[in-house]
Amino acid sequence: MTVKTGTGEVILKKGDLPEWTVDLIDTGPTTMTGGRIKRLKPWLGDSTFMLTWGDGVSDVDLGDLLTFHRSHGKLATLTAVRPPARFGHLEMSGNNVTEFSEKPQTAEGWINGAFFVLEPGVFDYIEGDETQFEKEPLEELARQGELMAYTHSSFWQCMDTLRDKRLLEKLWDSGKAPWKKW
Repeated sequence: MTVKTGTGEVILKKGDLPEWTVDLIDTGPTTMTGGRIKRLKPWLGDSTFMLTWGDGVSDVDLGDLLTFHRSHGKLATLTAVRPPARFGHLEMSGNNVTEFSEKPQTAEGWINGAFFVLEPGVFDYIEGDETQFEKEPLEELARQGELMAYTHSSFWQCMDTLRDKRLLEKLWDSGKAPWKKW
């Protein structure tokens, strides 16, 4: 589906299309992430909702993520991922390289992979348009024991740089994009 925001024209692609409702909400060019979420409240009502940003892709099993969220009863679940390594990894014995792997996914530490399942109660943690969701709201949810992490050890990649973009395009063009599940 293509939506031309300037003219309002909607072009439906041919083929087997899923049954979706898509709302495009103008949250303003200067509104921070928390404010953008809070502005969605009228459309989300009192329902559990899922959220991600537009700058990362993953093969997260969304059904498993939702099941995990429903199992603990907290207000928020984020997806914890291993950050991709920026450089190749060497194992060494003295000056002898015993193992080499080019840019492996690190086994150290977890980061916020930004695939969320949230309850409407999270709106209470967001003050307004200037609120960064990744700052005060998530920090406070963690302090109050209302933030859980669904651990995902498989593919995750952000697209923050031209280098990231080229990597993702290379995967897509190869026909081996791990996030493509259709």
